[in-house]
Amino acid sequence: MACGFRRSIACQLSRVLDLPPENLIKSISAVPISRKEEVADFQLSVDSLLENNNDHSRPDTQVQARKLAEKLKCDSVVSEISTGQGTVNFKINRELLTKTVLQQVIKDGSKYGLKSELFSGLPQKKIVVEFSSPNIAKKFHVGHLRSTIIGNFIANLKEALGHQVTRINYLGDWGMQFGLLGTGFQLFGYEEKLQSSPLQHLFEVYVQVNKEAADDKNVAKSAHEFFQRLELGDTQALALWQKFRDLSIEEYVRVYKRLGVHFDEYSGESFYREKSQEVLKLLDSKGLLQKTIKGTAIVDLSGNGDPSSICTLMRSDGTSLYATRDLAAAIDRMDKYNFDTMIYVTDKGQKKHFQQVFQMLQIMGYDWAERCQHVPFGVVQGMKTRKGDVTFLEDVLNEIRLRMLQNMASLKTTKVLENPQETAERVGLAALIIQDFKGLLLSDYQFSWDRVFQSRGDTGVFLQYTHARLHSLEETFGCGYLNDFNTACLQEPQSVSILQHLLRFDEVLYRSSQDLQPRHIVSYLLTLSHLAGMAHKTLYVKDSPPEVAGARLHLFRAVRSVLANGMKLLGITPVCRM
Repeated sequence: MACGFRRSIACQLSRVLDLPPENLIKSISAVPISRKEEVADFQLSVDSLLENNNDHSRPDTQVQARKLAEKLKCDSVVSEISTGQGTVNFKINRELLTKTVLQQVIKDGSKYGLKSELFSGLPQKKIVVEFSSPNIAKKFHVGHLRSTIIGNFIANLKEALGHQVTRINYLGDWGMQFGLLGTGFQLFGYEEKLQSSPLQHLFEVYVQVNKEAADDKNVAKSAHEFFQRLELGDTQALALWQKFRDLSIEEYVRVYKRLGVHFDEYSGESFYREKSQEVLKLLDSKGLLQKTIKGTAIVDLSGNGDPSSICTLMRSDGTSLYATRDLAAAIDRMDKYNFDTMIYVTDKGQKKHFQQVFQMLQIMGYDWAERCQHVPFGVVQGMKTRKGDVTFLEDVLNEIRLRMLQNMASLKTTKVLENPQETAERVGLAALIIQDFKGLLLSDYQFSWDRVFQSRGDTGVFLQYTHARLHSLEETFGCGYLNDFNTACLQEPQSVSILQHLLRFDEVLYRSSQDLQPRHIVSYLLTLSHLAGMAHKTLYVKDSPPEVAGARLHLFRAVRSVLANGMKLLGITPVCRM
């Protein structure tokens, strides 16, 4: 990939440097485009060749680059070789570049960039991704939304690279809140409200019973008793709990569908209430479990009583805690999926929790603990709907749709749409996802509806608008033009810049696959959209000679295809009209 150009350069270098081409491929990078000047297509950093040279008298990279360049020759692929600051630069034969890139984009379709030599020899792995994980009856806060879209991106990327991915939604479906909920529903619940709007009604009941329990000790006592009945397996209490859980999942599935997100498994803490007892027995048998004066069971991970390294695994009444259930879940998933990697996507506040869980798995003798990974993310401040603070994911989706519909109605360029509600939701979601993915996942950020919905600048609205515009161009002129094209018609600076940028897509995918950060793809797609926007103003299709029009359509079609591929990886459904 990079249409085989990288390999061709590596083969020539390997003869001069006496190194296998495979060792050189990742040192040859596509050059980012520049607005000021036409740049070479690829460069080799001499530093990367000298990385293994520990000699402190390392030679001047500038001199090394010049010496290396003198030994290389232009050929049918490379038309020009030059040197930069410690780099050897390669310019690809322009007509070959044009033909190869455009043919490859069309031929590979959704796999463009993924068949790259950068990914060659990549072993296919079994990967488990746990994300979203809301608590039944509690607020679906913005952290759950971030976990949902980030986890979906990671799962999409891993799947695109050919890995076998299992998506797990690990629900908060056990614990004292269900004692409160069971009692609350008996006091204030309505069956018809539960059936018509389970998440909303359970949340209302939960808020009300919490207030009552704070004022009335009898309510708190009966909530505690209800949870004990659940723990002991009382059939009536369990039947009510099961109903709450089933109806909630049903509603979550419907809402996730609006987001374009699916899960292979809905599990939950409830599933591990018995298995967590086995974890406690195992820790005890290894002499790792200690009892405190209060009767709780702990593990001291420091071995010297450091309070910051103590993890509590059992309450004084013998019931398990979140950490115990997470240990049981990890062990169970290894038995079930035999995973190569398991990724947990939660906010950075849980960093210490996962460090302790992974450490405990290690000391329990599970060497696969090192295959577990926590992908933390920052906090979003200031996301409110017009009704106030975000309570449910559906509130956010409804707000997105409403605001986007209003924006579209005010724009003169908006087309008459068959389904304006669906388009508004898809464009709005793109806006939300791009706003979220532009920076480092670990960064906190201040949310702004106004900034999210700007149609100009680096926004999701701009990406969708570019995609729709290019689709419209194909629809209007595409028939009969898209069979073959003349490469000589695409040698203007704007065309070459686009081709050079398309060349870099595999590197961007590779970077995101290495650090699981979507920002590389976001930045790439925004640049691609700006390049397409500038080219659209000068590279006319209408009224151009057929040969020129056909070549330009090929170029714009390739841009739209790569734009759609990147958007889908991010969890965005491209729109064709807006």
